[in-house]
Amino acid sequence: MSERTAVYEEKMGKTLKNLETELQSVRAGRANPHVLDKITVDYYGSPTPIQGVATVAVPEPRMIQIQPWDTKLVKAIVKAIQKSDLGINPSDDGRVIRLIFPELTEERRKALVKDVKKMGENSKVACRNIRRDGNDAFKKLKKKEEVSEDEIADAEDELQKITDKYVKKIDKVIEQKTKELMTI
Repeated sequence: MSERTAVYEEKMGKTLKNLETELQSVRAGRANPHVLDKITVDYYGSPTPIQGVATVAVPEPRMIQIQPWDTKLVKAIVKAIQKSDLGINPSDDGRVIRLIFPELTEERRKALVKDVKKMGENSKVACRNIRRDGNDAFKKLKKKEEVSEDEIADAEDELQKITDKYVKKIDKVIEQKTKELMTI
């Protein structure tokens, strides 16, 4: 791989990683502690992720158990979860918070699949935009006459192959998540 296209491949890799991270927070029928990743709680004046102030466990396939290290945080964590877009009402006994995930309805599964496909499409668009930026940069080099037309054509071909590779990877990730969501 040429050094001209390495930068763009790295950017596409980051786009793929970002998609994978986003998909972890999409709730399938079973409990996944990553759904809590974006939720923060006020801990001595600073917003802190729940995993930073409590032990998060999955004792059953459809339950997340949160045990704060400081029991004074139970109410704050419950309030943060209720404010979030998680759509689950937490229950607590004063020491431990439990999140019970209901089975997803067929309608909800299809809506989540639609959202996942949209995320995938946005990632593909991001990769294509990176390709366009690379091609623009190559054309500017050509105008400055720093490189030959053949070198520019080779770099554009290589960038297209990289883009195709990442689009296929994105499709595969989306397909796996869709299968996970539709599995009952």
